[in-house]
Amino acid sequence: MSESYAALHTDFYQITMAAVYHRRGMNGRATFSLFPHDLPAQRGYILAAGLADALKFLSEFRFTPEEVDYLGSLNRFEQSFLDMLAGLRFSGEVWALPEGTVCFAGEPLLEVTAPLIEAQLVETRLIQLINLHSTLASKAARCVQAADGRTCVDFSLRRTQGREAGWAAARSSAIAGFTGTSNVEASQALGTTPVGTMAHAFVEAFGDELASFRAFAETFPEGTVLLVDTYDSVEGLHQAVQIAGELREKGKRLVGVRLDSGDLVGMSRQARQMLDAAGLEETRVVVSGSLDEFRMAELVSQGAMVDVFGVGTKMGSSADAPYLDLAYKLVTYDGRPTLKLSTGKETWACPKQLWRTLDQDGRIAGDVLGLRGETFSGEPLLKQVMTGGKPVDPVPGWREAQRRFSEQKAALPEACLRLLDPRPLGITPSEELRKVQQKARQAALRRVKLRS
Repeated sequence: MSESYAALHTDFYQITMAAVYHRRGMNGRATFSLFPHDLPAQRGYILAAGLADALKFLSEFRFTPEEVDYLGSLNRFEQSFLDMLAGLRFSGEVWALPEGTVCFAGEPLLEVTAPLIEAQLVETRLIQLINLHSTLASKAARCVQAADGRTCVDFSLRRTQGREAGWAAARSSAIAGFTGTSNVEASQALGTTPVGTMAHAFVEAFGDELASFRAFAETFPEGTVLLVDTYDSVEGLHQAVQIAGELREKGKRLVGVRLDSGDLVGMSRQARQMLDAAGLEETRVVVSGSLDEFRMAELVSQGAMVDVFGVGTKMGSSADAPYLDLAYKLVTYDGRPTLKLSTGKETWACPKQLWRTLDQDGRIAGDVLGLRGETFSGEPLLKQVMTGGKPVDPVPGWREAQRRFSEQKAALPEACLRLLDPRPLGITPSEELRKVQQKARQAALRRVKLRS
C-alpha cells in the first residue's frame, strides 16, 4: 500500500521538543528502544509485525515544502529550525526483531540510533505502525491456534478502522497463518488471490435464492461458494446441492457453502451430511459471523463440521485487546546511558540485544536481555536492518515472516499458547546490564539531588 512521507503525521510535542534541541545545539547521537511494558490480558506472547512498513517510512521520511510552510504559519518556530526540517532525512540505524518473531514484555521490538532530532521525530509513527501490525498479528495467531488446523481467511476489511488498518489486518493475519483475505488491494500487494463469496443483499436483489445461486455459478463456475442462510439455511443447502449438480454436468464443482448465522454447530453438521450424501465430499463448509478465537475454539470443541473460518471484525480490530502497551524510550544520549525511574516503569539503559535459549526438547526456555556488545549462548534475536538511513538488505516479505512464525510457534511452551490463562515467559537481564543500570540509576539520582 502506498505510504506518504508522513513526517507531519506526528504528535505536536515531537516538533516542539525538536525545536528546543535545535536551538540548544542538542543533536548528539541517541538511541531509543521500542518495547511493550506489559502484554495484554490473555496474551502469552506477541507476534512482531510491521517492520517492513516502519522501514519504508524511515527510508522516505521527510517534510514536504507545504508541511514546512504550514509549521511556519503557526508563528512558533525559528526560521533556522524550519530550514533544517526542510532538508531533514533519516540517517540513522535500526536494530529490530525480524517480523514473525515471538516476543514478550520488556523486550525491544526495535531500537533506533540517530541524531537526537531525527530519532525523536520518528517516534509517533514507529509506535503507530508496530502497534497496529503486532496487535493484529497477535490476535490472528490466536485465531489460527483456535482453528486447530482448519483454514482461516480474513473477512475484516469493512469493519477495520480505515484503509491502513485493513492493510495491516490482511498482511499481519497472513504472517500469522491466514491463507487469504477479502481485501482486494491487499491481495494485489501480497501477491495472493482475493477470497469472497456473496452478500445477503445479492440473494435479496434477485428475490429468488435459486436464481441468485444459478447466476453466480454461471458467472463464476470455477469458484462458486454459496451463502445459504439468507432465508432458511436448510432450504438454502438443498438449493446449493441442486446447483452443485448443474455444475457437475458441466465438468465443474461447487467449491463451498457458507453459513453466517444461527446454530453454526448444528447447521455445519447438517451441511456436511447433506453435501456428503450428494457425493460432494470435496465441497467445503465455510463459517463466518462474529468469530474470534474463543468462539472458534467453542465451535471446534462442540464438533462443528467446519473447513474454513471467515474471521472478521473481532480479529481486524483485535476487539478484546486493541493495542499494545508500547513505549519508545531514550536509552542513551551522546554516549551517556539514560533511563526513566518512574515507579513501576523503570526502563533499561543502553542499546541492547536479546538471546534466546531452547531446552532439551527444543522449546523456548527463556530470553536474556543484555548489552548489545555482549556475547551469550543462544540465538541473538535483534538484527541490524538499517544503516545510514537505508535498509541493510532487501526487506524480507511476509512469506518469510510466516515461515519464521511457524517455526517459533512450534517452539513455544504450551502455557504460552493457551487461549485462556496463558503464561508468558519473562526475561533475564545479564549481569553486565544490571551493572550499567545501577550506575545509570545512581548518576541520575545524583543529578536530581544536585539540583534540588
